[in-house]
Amino acid sequence: MKAFRLVIRQTSANYRKPECVDNKMTYPLPPFSTVIGALHKACGYTEYHPMNVSIQGQYESMHREPYTDYCFLNSLQDDRGILVKMKNGEMLSTAFDKVAVAKKPQGNSFRKNITIQVYNETLLKEYQQLKDLNDTISEFKKNRLGPVLNHLKKRKKALAEKRKKAKAAGIPYESVLQRENELKKYEKEIKQRYDEYVRENYTKPISYFRTLTKSMKFYEILDNIELIIHIQADDTVLHDLEQHWTDIKSIGRSEDMVDVQQAKVVDLVESGNVSVTSEYSAYIDSEALKLDEETDERKVYPHKIRNRMEANGTRYYLNKNYELKDGKRIFEKKSVVYISQYGIDKIGNGIYLDQEDGKNYIVNFL
Repeated sequence: MKAFRLVIRQTSANYRKPECVDNKMTYPLPPFSTVIGALHKACGYTEYHPMNVSIQGQYESMHREPYTDYCFLNSLQDDRGILVKMKNGEMLSTAFDKVAVAKKPQGNSFRKNITIQVYNETLLKEYQQLKDLNDTISEFKKNRLGPVLNHLKKRKKALAEKRKKAKAAGIPYESVLQRENELKKYEKEIKQRYDEYVRENYTKPISYFRTLTKSMKFYEILDNIELIIHIQADDTVLHDLEQHWTDIKSIGRSEDMVDVQQAKVVDLVESGNVSVTSEYSAYIDSEALKLDEETDERKVYPHKIRNRMEANGTRYYLNKNYELKDGKRIFEKKSVVYISQYGIDKIGNGIYLDQEDGKNYIVNFL
């Protein structure tokens, strides 16, 4: 079987676990989806090209790297964080103008200019005027609109009772019903005019102002990484990889640059009895580590562990490729075990051996 082999070194990298939010933890090796994405980008593919991947490697150490995380709060706060105005609040854009910053953990006020650092005086005045307008609107609703609506409510109730009595007594009540409908229409017009004024003059303008907070968080960073990646695909894809491997710029984050030390098509050994122990860690299909009840053997075993003894390793469910369904990415997940110092006694049944260039790479495609 032919496969494309990449030997890659990275000074540092973070292969982010998607479920981590506050501190961005890393996988010990890049997941399949990350590698496949980098290969597709290098080849200029815009649609998925089927390929199976084997990933193994090692890293020297791991450290934590701090970064500043910015987060928009769900509600506008007057006394904390950073007051900003979105450049286009009606679109999914994070562009903003910084208005002012609260200097203390508490006791600040953007509206009253209390312990804040002002960056844009014009926008701050706009924010303060909107807050003053909100007070005016609240006062109007309480002292003027409220009594009018309460009066209309009482009049509607009285007319409704009068209509019911007239109906029960067999007296014509069309004029009462007409007056009741007129009051309902008048009440609806008042509410619509009020809601429209509030929406256009306060709700919409104030929605452009947001509270931004920042905090110190951390990346887990792997150092001095060596990766051995085998790709199994059709001849066209293998040819494209031969032509475009120099376009592989990063694996992980965009700043996690790669140094491709070797890129070539190799012939894999597909069968035979041979005892090989890998010097690398790898993602191995979890099924390959299970004990076969008929043969009482495993396809892959941890070093010095055989047969019914428990296998060591960390299980992951890694993303490989995805399909778009209703605008959402639905990933195909692979059950793997991340394992170090493992070996084989036999080649075949999904286990291959790359012996070119005097190496002994155990290859398990997923």
